[in-house]
Amino acid sequence: MSNLPHRLRRAATITTAAAAVGGLTVIAAEFAAARLRRYAVPALDLAVRASIGPPQRPPLRLVLLGDAVALGVGAESVDETIGGQLAELLAADARRVELSSVAVAGSTSADLEPQVARALLGDTPDVAVILIGAGDVTRLHRPTEAAAHLGAAVRRLRDADVEVVVGTCPDLGAVRAFAPPLRQLYGWLGRRLAREQAAVVHAAGGDVVDLAAETGPVFRADAGSLCYDGFHPSADGYRVWTHALYPAVAASVTDSTSG
Repeated sequence: MSNLPHRLRRAATITTAAAAVGGLTVIAAEFAAARLRRYAVPALDLAVRASIGPPQRPPLRLVLLGDAVALGVGAESVDETIGGQLAELLAADARRVELSSVAVAGSTSADLEPQVARALLGDTPDVAVILIGAGDVTRLHRPTEAAAHLGAAVRRLRDADVEVVVGTCPDLGAVRAFAPPLRQLYGWLGRRLAREQAAVVHAAGGDVVDLAAETGPVFRADAGSLCYDGFHPSADGYRVWTHALYPAVAASVTDSTSG
């Protein structure tokens, strides 16, 4: 009987270790399955460059940078994308909006540097919207390193007198393409990255919209907010994100025109 507590502790330790190993095995299998899953691809007409609003008015130049969601993968037309919807909202004030996108599907934060270079070619944008982070999480990049790349991109745009709004990493815990517990793991990693992103963007002089906090509950409750692949937003999902981003973008437009 004197060895019973020891045996119980040992059994508990073995059980906990076995559960941990089993959990890691499940996550590894789900990670591999997620990598092999077929996802939506960019439509050919989403290489965005459009003019919206009265042609006689001075232009407001809006550029999108980032990954597939900045490009609008999952949408069927430009007017369903975040860029297209933001441009329509901004043009409602009898303003002409010159919309462009240098976003590339599959990008991570390390890919922002060449996008910034392209965005600054020719006429300087007035406002830049950056949407990035999901790729950093799913590829298990270090949050501090990913955020550092984002901070450098924001700083370079601000040095060029471009107003910047960043939508931080969305709620990956709402993504139905991933099965539990991988979904929960990505959700946790996404929240960590979003906090790092917010800190570096503020330090670089940009504005932040916490997409996970502001729109995550909608995506968790409504499967229709995602397109058929269960990963990228649908037109409805992009509309939800657009309305979360719009107040900050509108405020940045005011700052750009008053400056």
